[in-house]
Amino acid sequence: MSAYRTVVVGTDGSDSSLRAVRRAGALAGACAARLVIVCAYQPPRADDREVRRAQEVLGDDAYQVIGSGPAEETLRTAADKAREAGATEVYPFAVVGEPVDALLDVVAREQADLLVVGNRGLNSIKGRLLGSVPSDIARRSSVDVLVVHTTG
Repeated sequence: MSAYRTVVVGTDGSDSSLRAVRRAGALAGACAARLVIVCAYQPPRADDREVRRAQEVLGDDAYQVIGSGPAEETLRTAADKAREAGATEVYPFAVVGEPVDALLDVVAREQADLLVVGNRGLNSIKGRLLGSVPSDIARRSSVDVLVVHTTG
């Protein structure tokens, strides 16, 4: 088995997702792999009441970044954390779309061989009822998935 060549990790800027970024950065550094950090976001709309309502109901499980500015800031922070953890070749991507679809699209486009996600939402009631990013990723990914224990 060869080492991973391209690792993709998703972040929404939460502490949980940044723990996954640090783990992916350490792994990419150890494997001398490229690290692609993805932040999926939705463009701001004149009427974002539906998104705000979902964020109020779901809280930390909302997985939603609104606007390219916040996405870019999230990526700058994540890239710094990944480099601190050992990654040397870091490529940040802000992508319009839902997190699962955005991550899987980047995995395919970059020909990644590992996708790293945190476990936030995996064991929550909301995650079980509504689905979660880690469970959807694990079910749909065509490459290896590392689910990092990032929640208390």
